[in-house]
Amino acid sequence: MPLDSESRWRLVKLLKAKPQVVVTEVTETVIRAAKETDMAQISEIYNYYVVNSVVTFDIEKTTKDYWVEKLEYLQGLDLPFILAESSSGNILGFAYVAPWRQKAAYRRTVEDTIYLRPAAIGKRLGTKLLTELIELSKKAGVKEIVAVISDKGADTSIALHESFGFKTQGHLGKVGFKFNRWLGTVLMQKSL
Repeated sequence: MPLDSESRWRLVKLLKAKPQVVVTEVTETVIRAAKETDMAQISEIYNYYVVNSVVTFDIEKTTKDYWVEKLEYLQGLDLPFILAESSSGNILGFAYVAPWRQKAAYRRTVEDTIYLRPAAIGKRLGTKLLTELIELSKKAGVKEIVAVISDKGADTSIALHESFGFKTQGHLGKVGFKFNRWLGTVLMQKSL
């Protein structure tokens, strides 16, 4: 059953109180490049949002193989795919940049993606991941990062991007349909 923003945050608070993956080692978190062996946990984190929220417009769960293919594709383009890992080996969140569009003139413009385990929200891991993602993107020759954020239930993502200097460039209304309702996106951009 789909959750509205308020219900989702109640669920997040509940999961923080009784997380399936204990998130106590955030201060010992390592930000590192993703590997193929991480993709099962990446898929698990992402699929939570597919099933329970409108922050992704995917409507069907992804597989480990889907994520392995995405990792290989981004590695082939020398674009960063990173994650936050606890000292016990649990992946607490991930982030990557991917091409904004396929046409050659867009080659220095990317779209960022960041997802955290619900139990890891509020522990500044998004800030750590986005800091590293921006630095690695600069090293990869990226000039512009675009964030495409759901206009429902993603206020923290908008605030995170604003704190890094992303500027709102527009709003597209009713471009996605999930959980029997129309959703829009907020477009944000940062020049590197």
